[in-house]
Amino acid sequence: MDLRTATAPPNPTPLSPGKSVLHDVEQTQLAIELIGVGARLQVLESALSLPRVRLVRLYKELRGASPPRGMLPFSTDWFVTWRPNAHASMLLNAYRFMRDAGGLAGIRAVLSGYRVYREQLSVTGETAELSFTRAWTLVRFHENGMLQLERCRRCAGDYVVHAHGPRRHYVCGLCMPPARAGKGRKAAARRTVA
Repeated sequence: MDLRTATAPPNPTPLSPGKSVLHDVEQTQLAIELIGVGARLQVLESALSLPRVRLVRLYKELRGASPPRGMLPFSTDWFVTWRPNAHASMLLNAYRFMRDAGGLAGIRAVLSGYRVYREQLSVTGETAELSFTRAWTLVRFHENGMLQLERCRRCAGDYVVHAHGPRRHYVCGLCMPPARAGKGRKAAARRTVA
């Protein structure tokens, strides 16, 4: 019997260049973490190199339901209104710290900044204004030059503002809240007590 003519087992398909099993495992683990904090499918597709079919299957398996549909937030205006601005500023400062001092980049910096943001809220008992998807959108707006941080002249904190807007002697919404700030919450609290 000639060994050269015997049927050899088929060659395994080689990995495409740049793809490795470890990279695939890392991307899957990151997808699990992102789904765990509430990332939408569009965020996962943008941040990860996994195929959409696998992301949808992961989402269904972890959440027990299909990913929600609909558009992502697309306006910078929401982030500069009074209450969301305080939360957006806290998150963006946490993100920048993770990026600059922590040496993280991309979605990992956003995820770590979001965890710091949620941790701070749990200490104070405050409810979160930002979902992970809004946090990711905020960072994208900042990185693309649509929003920036401006230092308040009273408290010296850095707050989210529209980029390239006229701001001379900027004072944040916490140092100088708008006239109706917090009125809705006080009225709701009075109704629940009564």
